Amino acid sequence: MGALIRARRRQQQLTLVELGEAAHVSVGYLSQVERDHATPSLGTLAQIARALGVSIDYFVAAPATHNALTRDGERNRFSLDGSSIVYERIGADFPGNQLSSFLMTVPPGYRSETVSHEGEEILYVLEGAITQRLDGEDMLMRAGDSLHFRGNRPHSWSNHTDQPARLLWTGTLALFRSTARPRPALARPKAGAEKPARKKVTPKEKRP
Repeated sequence: MGALIRARRRQQQLTLVELGEAAHVSVGYLSQVERDHATPSLGTLAQIARALGVSIDYFVAAPATHNALTRDGERNRFSLDGSSIVYERIGADFPGNQLSSFLMTVPPGYRSETVSHEGEEILYVLEGAITQRLDGEDMLMRAGDSLHFRGNRPHSWSNHTDQPARLLWTGTLALFRSTARPRPALARPKAGAEKPARKKVTPKEKRP
């Protein structure tokens, strides 16, 4: 994944700083992701993808949801390379849809990065417990607890227990919707290219 992000960034002629600012991700963390020393969450990857002008499908080959009905035990599971979180996609794509939704299995000891983004999120704990950090405040969430918040508030979450946690995540982040338009590459002069010569303007002859 890191190599794909780096290749796309260079294709778009963006520096790490420019991409970090556009994706609202720190340069240090982005550098770790490109070197495969860190694995972003789906939300962070969506921010990076949007800043690069592609959809998240560009980096992740996730199982497609062909219809609106998914059955327990029949959903395909997937995870990001290097991540220990297992995702089950329960949302479907159709014209005009705004929501993305996943079942997530979070292993003991996992800690996410801190992110902020557009849109909103709803988190519901199905099994186990997690610690949700929102605007610097820690909240212990157990099975049956839920949280609804705006995505532009800095947030992260972790599993400090010795048991896996199972979550239902729903949000308005465009994750697997292929609606992103490629970002136009910045026009930069090629090395060694000569600047076009300026046309000489001949002064008009004075009328008598």
